[in-house]
Amino acid sequence: MDKLSIKLHIANRIYPMKIERKSEEFIRNSVKKIEERLKFYEENYAIKDKQDLLAMCLIEYASKFESVSNKKVVEDDGLSEKLAEIEALLSSDI
Repeated sequence: MDKLSIKLHIANRIYPMKIERKSEEFIRNSVKKIEERLKFYEENYAIKDKQDLLAMCLIEYASKFESVSNKKVVEDDGLSEKLAEIEALLSSDI
């Protein structure tokens, strides 16, 4: 695996990480979104402690993750029926 050493700046701290090269863009975009949410919370709530702001971001993102995880990942749209037809054709003696 091709590992890359990077330093992430979040809430005035530096977090060194070793990541897969193909993940770099996703991680950097995630950090950018975290920083945007930290700024939002800092501007809209009377909270100045960075750890508290990070906790608020974590709660927000974890709750979004939970709601997405509980949904069906793939909507059926007749797919099961089509697969059953294909399976029947494959198992028939044609």
